[in-house]
Amino acid sequence: MEAMNQKSLERVVSQRALQMGSSFPCQICVVGFLCGVCLASLFLAALTSFGSFEFNGISFSMGASSSSSPSPWNSSSDAINCKLKLKETERWFNSQRSTMETDNERVSLLHLVWGALLTESVHEEREFFLEFGLNRSSVPNAPHLENCKLSAYINMRLDTRAENESFPPWTNRKGLLDMYPASTAKEQLGSPRHRPISEGVYPPWITGSDEENYPLTRKVQRDIWVHQHPPNCWDPNVRFLVADWERLPGFGIGAQIAGMCGLLAIAINEKRVLVTNYYNRADHDGCKGSSRSSWSCYFLPETSQECRDRAFELMENKEALEKGIITTKDNYSSKQIWAGRAPRVWGDPWSYLQPTTEINGTLIAYHRKMDRRWWRAQAVRYLMRFLTEYTCGLLNVAHHAAFGKEAAKMVLTGLPREWPNVEVANNSRSDIEDFVWSSHRPWIPRPMLSMHVRMGDKACEMKVVEFEKYMLLADRIRKHFPHLNSIWLSTEMQEVVDKSKLYPHWNFYYTNVTRQVGNMTMAIYEASLGRETGTNYPLVNFLMATDSDFFIGALGSTWCFLIDGMRNTGGKVMSGYLSVNKDRFW
Repeated sequence: MEAMNQKSLERVVSQRALQMGSSFPCQICVVGFLCGVCLASLFLAALTSFGSFEFNGISFSMGASSSSSPSPWNSSSDAINCKLKLKETERWFNSQRSTMETDNERVSLLHLVWGALLTESVHEEREFFLEFGLNRSSVPNAPHLENCKLSAYINMRLDTRAENESFPPWTNRKGLLDMYPASTAKEQLGSPRHRPISEGVYPPWITGSDEENYPLTRKVQRDIWVHQHPPNCWDPNVRFLVADWERLPGFGIGAQIAGMCGLLAIAINEKRVLVTNYYNRADHDGCKGSSRSSWSCYFLPETSQECRDRAFELMENKEALEKGIITTKDNYSSKQIWAGRAPRVWGDPWSYLQPTTEINGTLIAYHRKMDRRWWRAQAVRYLMRFLTEYTCGLLNVAHHAAFGKEAAKMVLTGLPREWPNVEVANNSRSDIEDFVWSSHRPWIPRPMLSMHVRMGDKACEMKVVEFEKYMLLADRIRKHFPHLNSIWLSTEMQEVVDKSKLYPHWNFYYTNVTRQVGNMTMAIYEASLGRETGTNYPLVNFLMATDSDFFIGALGSTWCFLIDGMRNTGGKVMSGYLSVNKDRFW
């Protein structure tokens, strides 16, 4: 028995030694050790050839009394052996270095190729492939990028009422599976995708179980969509509320969205269809055609095009304005918009919110504005329910800049070492890829912690906390989830990005944009970026935060308040929320 145990122990030790020996740092140490042995041998051989040597005036003899006496150290043969070993070691080291350089070159090339595919210009893409001698069939799929054209098509389809139906094609089938051809006539007739929507089928933009979302989220989202999409917009009983997005100086994107959430509450309480109009942050060259100056540049519109046309037609009708068939933002006070009554159509579901927000080590079970928190979450989720192709493209660019090289390393492990000189095998797609896996979200390093560090002029509205406290909260999360090591950092301050380098045990990702240095107002900082960049990069950060596994922020910031709302209607309730402060109105 002891012999068997001894053998088992030797086998375990041998396996462990092999694993350690296969690591590159260990191999470097072994090379260094061998080189040291060889150099020592050469040194001793040199001493032996002289027979004696002197050190600090003291003479040492090797004891060779006769040239005919056999030497215990065959200096010439050992020196030759060591030189051979050194050459072998050098060749091995050069081979390893060459392999690493080749791997890095392949990673860089694949990263560049994927980046070229993000361009909208077919000509630029073709020029790139010609320059590097590549063809499209040799390029593997990018797991971190989304097919934005396909995604936009699916989103539009799921947001448009089906022909001769009361609702869009919302079914229990996810993604493109609803379009998969039925195999038999019986299946076509009996399939739930061809039946009218039932009480058990809800909008597809809600993920996670009911327990992982705010109370009644699925029902509320369905009811808001129905309210905002009447079957006949020209019905004289349909009334409208038309509103521009807030444009007052100093109003950030968060404040604009919060204001529109208040107007949506008014519209539901007064049984009106909300129609948003001019959105100044979309008034730039990136938003093309009719989407310029419109919320629909970034997200699908809040109502149908038919209702928008009808509302703008009524805006020209003085009688419609006088009779209240149509109202505008000017019909309501600031108090009604910003602090108005949350809709009571669904009762008071905010009274049983799960306490999953922690401030200063304590879970918040109740506060004075629970109804506002619940309603804003529902409103912002509806307004941002589906991304446009343009917003999808912005996320792709951010994903590629942050995660592209990691994705390339991961994909290359499954390709032949001869790539890119060989085509990717089995690059053709099958039904399961087109109809099932197509609904999966793009790859990002998981788990991911999103951290929004708001400083600067926000000190006039809330208690500002230094970056070090955010990191203490991050370390608390990692104690419970030790596999967490990635942080998506969202901040306007360069100082925060610089401090992140003091935490080498975390992998930080962030958008590549100029940040504030010193003190300046947010309005001046955004103006320095330009309208397009000043709108696009915050929205990318917002969407990354809503998709991350964990979140640390400041509830005193409206932006963080809205991120929290999106997460709590996106299946992230049980991920919790660590906040460095509380909302000033609680």
